[in-house]
Amino acid sequence: MFVDHEIALDAAHPASAWNSAESLTFDADWQGNNPNAARATQVQVLWSEKTLYLRFECRYRDLFVFTDSDPGGRRDHLWDRDVAEAFLQPEPSAERYYKEFEVSPNGMWIDLDIFPGGLSALNSGMQRSVVLDEKAHRWTAELAIPIQALTGDFDPKAIWHANFYRIEGTEEPRAYLAWQPTLTPEPDFHVPTAFGSMRFVRSENPTPP
Repeated sequence: MFVDHEIALDAAHPASAWNSAESLTFDADWQGNNPNAARATQVQVLWSEKTLYLRFECRYRDLFVFTDSDPGGRRDHLWDRDVAEAFLQPEPSAERYYKEFEVSPNGMWIDLDIFPGGLSALNSGMQRSVVLDEKAHRWTAELAIPIQALTGDFDPKAIWHANFYRIEGTEEPRAYLAWQPTLTPEPDFHVPTAFGSMRFVRSENPTPP
């Protein structure tokens, strides 16, 4: 859903614009099996002319997080603990080129540029806000990603490809949850042929702040 202004990130007190955003929910694993409502993830997306906003609401059973990171919260190998992830493939993109964004329940993050045979730090300028509700067994994260870091020629009429994931646990069998199942024999999120579609919808009415 389009917003005609930039919104402030506040996972604990979300901007009213999120009330107009459609949501998707998933709780099954990367093969589309073993649904578990106690690990359900809700994802919402907003966008402005300059920014792509993501909001994750994640139910959890137990928490497994790193206690150390770079001063700004960046953490290599963040996927070795609990995370919510977004893989975004702007249009146009080469077949196996896309961007990866991860955030943890305690606010650590990583952003990556993915390409055949490797990856590198994206340095997107992503901002985030994270809140943990231990009583409700839920953590929530809001991300703001500069669109310029995703594509140098943004066309809101283009259809992008994307997938959203969760990981929970430190020792196998860990929970590997996916919006669009990748259907690989072993857990593998890096399957762009399995990504779903993401369209940039404009509302006829201005979005409230």
